[in-house]
Amino acid sequence: MTTHILIIGLGLIGGSLAKALQRNSDVHVAGYDADALTARKAFKMGIIHSSPPSLEQAASEADLIIFATPVGATIKLMEQSRYWNLKEDVILTDTGSTKIQIMEASKSLDHIFIGGHPMAGSHKSGVEAAKDVLFENAFYILTPGDKTDEKSLQFLKKLLAVTKAKIEVLPAEEHDHMTAIVSHFPHLIAASLVHQLDQEEKFPFARQLAAGGFRDTTRIASSNPEMWRDITTQNNAMIVQQLSNWMEQMDQLKDMLVKNDPEPIEQFFSHAKTVRDKLPIAGHGAMFSVFDLYIDIPDVPGSISELTGYLAEEQISIVNLRILETREDVFGILVISFQTAEDRARAQKCISARTVYDSYIS
Repeated sequence: MTTHILIIGLGLIGGSLAKALQRNSDVHVAGYDADALTARKAFKMGIIHSSPPSLEQAASEADLIIFATPVGATIKLMEQSRYWNLKEDVILTDTGSTKIQIMEASKSLDHIFIGGHPMAGSHKSGVEAAKDVLFENAFYILTPGDKTDEKSLQFLKKLLAVTKAKIEVLPAEEHDHMTAIVSHFPHLIAASLVHQLDQEEKFPFARQLAAGGFRDTTRIASSNPEMWRDITTQNNAMIVQQLSNWMEQMDQLKDMLVKNDPEPIEQFFSHAKTVRDKLPIAGHGAMFSVFDLYIDIPDVPGSISELTGYLAEEQISIVNLRILETREDVFGILVISFQTAEDRARAQKCISARTVYDSYIS
């Protein structure tokens, strides 16, 4: 029996989900986007099986509806869905990065709603960037609603299993609290560091030095401003609490620095190093991440083409490549990013076998 899936919103996440879900046997993945050109493009690229002209008609045929739209748009669509002629046992879910507001809105629905958040992303956007491997080894959080039964939850988990994501079930409040700590709040810090650099006028050469470790530390500040405006306003209370905790810690750090006693200062950095070193290297976290490999290469013509040539011969795909102009607190002058930990491991093995260059994972 064919399972009919409707994905509303065919950007990076919606398109990648559509491609991955086609790994299931006997499914039909329909796709709808407010931009008709995007929907047609997704159909021509094979990302979806069909592009229905009417959202209401497609919804009436669906066994599973996935809202792959921003949280604000999803809440509006959820409200509209109350007037759609849906199957009695249809399951609705979303892909939003905050869950409390979504789950609160779901209480007015007559059908089962299970919140969802695939914690994966890319430096690219749009349906053209869709990849069926986007969610592999990433966490995919599900937040069941009041009407969710075990059968419906297992049905959704089984469908999503082909994404090869790590599926976890959490309450909405726990999800939003944790993502505030490890994702939303760090974006604020990264953005504030960039603002502080922007205000530096006395020594403008600081911008040149920022090409190294500072640029890596603040990479996430380059994320979509509109998206982070929405996330910050939607998870406002959790983020404000984290900011209060952080400011309290900064006051303690300031007192420590004013006293200028070397021992507690060293302990501060030592504890941070210990905690950071225990964090898992493999797998995706709450923020978009790629798998970086640092390589010490000589600054001579042909070094980079030599490396990329070896990787191409072994059919190892790279996501990004960059040269570090300064090397403070980094291991190598060349950083190559990969889509998966497996690709990075294969690349490190290849480079070790075919060159004398040292490579590191940080």
